[in-house]
Amino acid sequence: MTDHHPLGVAASRPLVGSLGQLARIDQFVVTGGPANGTRVIRVVNGGGLELEIHPDRAFDIGRVTFRGIPVAWMSPTGMVAPGLVDGEGFGWLKSFGGGLLTTGGLDAIGDPGSTADGTRFGLHGRFSAIPATLTRASIEGERIILEAEIRQASVHGHNLLLRRSLTTTVGSDSFHLVDTVSNDGATDTAHMILYHLNIGWPLLGPTAVISTPATAVTPENDDARASTEEWSTLTEPNPEARSLVFRHHLPEAGGSGRSVVRVENPDTPIALEIDVDASTLPHLHQWKVMQPGQYVVGIEPSNSATLAGRAVAEEQGLVPVLSAGASVSYDLDFRFSTDVPLVAP
Repeated sequence: MTDHHPLGVAASRPLVGSLGQLARIDQFVVTGGPANGTRVIRVVNGGGLELEIHPDRAFDIGRVTFRGIPVAWMSPTGMVAPGLVDGEGFGWLKSFGGGLLTTGGLDAIGDPGSTADGTRFGLHGRFSAIPATLTRASIEGERIILEAEIRQASVHGHNLLLRRSLTTTVGSDSFHLVDTVSNDGATDTAHMILYHLNIGWPLLGPTAVISTPATAVTPENDDARASTEEWSTLTEPNPEARSLVFRHHLPEAGGSGRSVVRVENPDTPIALEIDVDASTLPHLHQWKVMQPGQYVVGIEPSNSATLAGRAVAEEQGLVPVLSAGASVSYDLDFRFSTDVPLVAP
């Protein structure tokens, strides 16, 4: 993490009346609109990074700016309150607010469908509509810390608990996300997860460049298979553009076991690197739409090799399983860079 303040954060402390002049955690409740009554946490880290966290939408991340430049794509639905979410079929799309992170899972991701026992799963599962319990929100020394718990469970069914930790350092250009999922049930259970990371304008644009460590990239949905458009081609907004999904085949995890995706744009003075622990998130999917108003690229690390849905994954023997009493952790770093100088506090 890089300290952007010329004097350093420690040296800046005597110059401010309160640390809140540099960095803070704000908590408020939305009034009006489809998000009415929902909680929002805003993190300002003093290094030009601002995040909005949505506790009532699984502690996912909405708007993100770095040095005043928006990074995340925000959908036309807005960040809908969980009580308005339609979890059947493709109903997830009616309340998919976008943001930098929407979490899919925890027992199903990908296309909707019914499994052999008749259980119906909607698009990307139901996790993102579950409200979180905030367990920690504090600034301790130079560290800004947010922690929450989200339980996805059912009677006579699975019992999965996700503990989420989001941390950043005062004055830095990065933040760190760690999720630990525990199977609190008495039996082994299916566990699928997907990090739907949504990049928007102005970081995204016709001149933007996206790089991944993939050894090969293949189309993953019918529209992508029918298109001649490359995964890396970014165009001006086009009303005829389709929703294209690709799979990036990553090398076998070795060494540090990290997978880094970089998004940069010569017309925008910032870049973003997403650094993922590939030992537990060994698969990388990509979603691309170049339509007006839906101009977005989704970077989607996952523990699943397919986005065809839970039913297809079961048929193909591709459903990850979490043993009773076991836990697994997922680790993602988000790093920004820029040549634009920040004015000293």
